[in-house]
Amino acid sequence: MTDAPRLGSGSLLNFMSPISDERADAIVRALADESPATIADYGCGWGELLLRLLAAAPEATGIGVDVHGPDIARARVNAERRGLDDRATFVEGPATDVDGTADVILSIGAYHAFGGIPEALAALRDRLNPGGRLLFGVEFWERVPDADRLSKMWPGMSVDDCMELGDIADLAVAAGFRPLGTQVSGVDEWDVFESGNSADAERWLLANPGRPEADELRAKLDQQRDRWLRGTRGYFGFAFFTLGVPGS
Repeated sequence: MTDAPRLGSGSLLNFMSPISDERADAIVRALADESPATIADYGCGWGELLLRLLAAAPEATGIGVDVHGPDIARARVNAERRGLDDRATFVEGPATDVDGTADVILSIGAYHAFGGIPEALAALRDRLNPGGRLLFGVEFWERVPDADRLSKMWPGMSVDDCMELGDIADLAVAAGFRPLGTQVSGVDEWDVFESGNSADAERWLLANPGRPEADELRAKLDQQRDRWLRGTRGYFGFAFFTLGVPGS
């Protein structure tokens, strides 16, 4: 058994996506202004965005769903600490197993829960109440990489594994949404996210350089950093679409 942190745990991050507190809070204010009564977060992680939205919309109740048990446990602890556990429910399991509709839906980097992007948009449209809002966070090609740059990203990745921003917007419109706002993460937000996602493991290495598992962890961290700085940085983007549907 080891006490080394799991890579990608996000233990030092507020969000498991490249978004600043300032951008997140501005998005939360805009969604809260719609006075939602029900909120659903599919692929909620540890539920930080959902909890901030519930705090800003005191009449709302929310449900967060994620397959990763440790994140759900963290979400429940955070909800209790903030006095939101009476309005926030967190469910461990597949998003497709949870029924119901909501006034606001959050799906941040989690469209895979429903398949591809078109399938996710269709499923989320069916779950959104008339006049509701969907916050859809998704990766895209900031710049389409050539073969050399692509080879420095994830093993086996192809250009077809990601889309350009305009194509995603077209899919949202085709699914019955109207785009109310599109925001793109800046390089600084990406840098904070990528650095923060490995910082707990790097700190552990500094404190435990001679442990048996240190060499394996060091190699994984070096590979992760190389993938970011020589591969995805400046090419792999992340967008937040605020999408609306007509009222009844």
